[in-house]
Amino acid sequence: MEKTSCLHFCLVSCLILFFLGRSWYPPSKPELPDCSGFPSPWCTSKNRIFSNSKAGSILKAQIQKSADHSAETPHHPLDPLTVQEINRVRAILSSYEPFSSTFPTINTLLLDEPDKLQVLEWKKGDPLLPRQATVLALLNGQSHVLSVDLDSNSVTSHAINPSSGYPMLSMNDILGASQLPFYNAEFNKSMAARGLSLSDLICLTPSAGWFGPNEEGKRVVKVQCFSTEGTANFYMRPIEGFTMTVDLDKMEVMKISDTGRAIPVPKSTNTDYRYTVQEKQPEMERINPISIEQPKGPSFIVEDGHIVKWANWVFHLKADQRAGLVISQAMVMDSETGELRKVMYKGFSSELFVPYMDLDESWYFKSYMDAGEFGLGRTALPLVPLNDCPRYSYYMDGIFAASDGKPVLQPNMICLFERYAGGISWRHSENLLNGFQIREARPKVTLVARMAASVGNYDYIFDWEFQTDGLIRIKVGLSGMLMVKGSPHQNVYQVPDQDDMSGPLISENVIGVVHDHFITFHLDMDIDGANNSFVNVNLVKEESLPGESPRKSYLKAKRKIAKTEKDAQIKLKLYDPSEFHMINPSRRSRLGNPTGYKLVPGGTAASLLDHDDPPQQRSAFTNNQIWVTPYNKSEQWAGGLLVYQSRGDDTLAVWSERNRPIEKKDVVLWYTMGFHHVPCQEDFPVMPTVTSSFELKPVNFFQRNPILRAAPAFEKDLPVCWPSASS
Repeated sequence: MEKTSCLHFCLVSCLILFFLGRSWYPPSKPELPDCSGFPSPWCTSKNRIFSNSKAGSILKAQIQKSADHSAETPHHPLDPLTVQEINRVRAILSSYEPFSSTFPTINTLLLDEPDKLQVLEWKKGDPLLPRQATVLALLNGQSHVLSVDLDSNSVTSHAINPSSGYPMLSMNDILGASQLPFYNAEFNKSMAARGLSLSDLICLTPSAGWFGPNEEGKRVVKVQCFSTEGTANFYMRPIEGFTMTVDLDKMEVMKISDTGRAIPVPKSTNTDYRYTVQEKQPEMERINPISIEQPKGPSFIVEDGHIVKWANWVFHLKADQRAGLVISQAMVMDSETGELRKVMYKGFSSELFVPYMDLDESWYFKSYMDAGEFGLGRTALPLVPLNDCPRYSYYMDGIFAASDGKPVLQPNMICLFERYAGGISWRHSENLLNGFQIREARPKVTLVARMAASVGNYDYIFDWEFQTDGLIRIKVGLSGMLMVKGSPHQNVYQVPDQDDMSGPLISENVIGVVHDHFITFHLDMDIDGANNSFVNVNLVKEESLPGESPRKSYLKAKRKIAKTEKDAQIKLKLYDPSEFHMINPSRRSRLGNPTGYKLVPGGTAASLLDHDDPPQQRSAFTNNQIWVTPYNKSEQWAGGLLVYQSRGDDTLAVWSERNRPIEKKDVVLWYTMGFHHVPCQEDFPVMPTVTSSFELKPVNFFQRNPILRAAPAFEKDLPVCWPSASS
């Protein structure tokens, strides 16, 4: 055992040194670390800290090389921090008196965006607005929130423990905790009793959640282990019932729970999902290769690295360590006047809550807040050309800070592409019976900005899709692996009472635990400016009067403008339907209707947990599907600024209880998309992607159909590619 532990220590030490060395960005010869050079776990994640040379992929060779970012400068007030700016922030913090003797662990280092009014007034060619950074750091078990001014080279504000909770886990936290079991005698004894070799084991670090005052005062994480013997898909081979609780600041074991020695480790048979290890093709007719060709190239352009222009849309696009992908200053061109009109100041995924429905000692705490605990951008790995993104895609990198404050590269993190899948923008036909013979149709081509976060076992695919009719569709896809539970049963006939299980059997000795996914989006709508109101257009059944009509009932749309925040706290109801409009009452159409956009809900699953259940207290932003709050720069993260082990005292639900006025104000719309997931056999060993979406759709924003005069597709405009003749 001693020899194995030593080998583990050497391996991890070398890898940590390699990672830190790669993350160093020396001023003389800058070189960013490229996460694509590591097996995916090494650049992030709650669940993936391991090195396995057998875990390669045939698609790895298709990863495109990233650009050199060493000399980049910002061009727009919302551009992310550059390599040089991140190095400057680190230098400022190094000379800052409270950190002069011990440099803190940097958990998040991002642009502190200028005030909204300043950004709105700024025009290209103006001097760039002052650049500042927001830093979340840890030192001696305390959370530090700092603002750093890059113009004055100084720290302008510094708060210590401003709320409950801690910043997201660092790479050092994850690496250190994941290796502790291998030096623990009780762990070694338990694994030996199970007949397992330490060299085949991987240990992961699921977050601990928060479950009352007894868990306060210490940063803790859970550690659970899996077997890699015979497969790269270790998620399907859990060491059930063994859980270690670790004090992250002392890096010490606090508690061990070992209750599952009688439960076998599921076999590796048919668990590997990699293309190169599949022994036979699926039983189906082969699909011929398909590709959408663009002989003249894509129709969009990206100016200054972040300004996207396509058809009638202009917006700012950037990578974010916590949110993943951020759309800012989205504007659409008026089809009649050519005016660029404001639609949304800023949109992004604010939090992702994933509670599992199992009360066992090794499961009750699994209630992840993936954006605030691990970072959607930090867990984003390189997108795979031709598979994640089609030909002619444009790729955008993320530049973040490692735990030592030095720049680190997340290559090919976002892709931008045009989509055509046979969709129809609009159509109508008439036949000769009406005196007309008309066949009119227009193809639907859209622009998609995509990012995929691999947060441990799960992969989340985020699409922001822009249509020429002014609609924005936000879609989330779920794939990857289930988080499964080991079981003594190989089939349902061996189960005494299936109602006692926390999920169905999806393979031999494998339970797919029931769970939820809730993704809350921050949508700072600025419909023709910031003077906006939220309108609930309720569809109400009316009864007809006796003798008035053969009809007995009909629907009527009744509009109610929300005066305060509580008026806009909405739980969706199937039999009490509404439309939800964001309008600008000071901007009217030629008919007198206020210009607006409406939220078209989708993915409407709601949390069923008790409001006083600790996971739900922390994620109270899912108590409603819709919220509207006054714009406040400090209120961006639905789960609070400091999420790890937070108590829920700094959430969207807490802010909204102030019941502030929201009529004719600069307001933010929040929408939570939800999924209930009862796993099934088709989810094993890797899940086919499940998607849902919601839409932001123009309502009286344009004078008429904005794509009425759009040109149809003609044969002469489209190249025809024929397969080459066989020899």
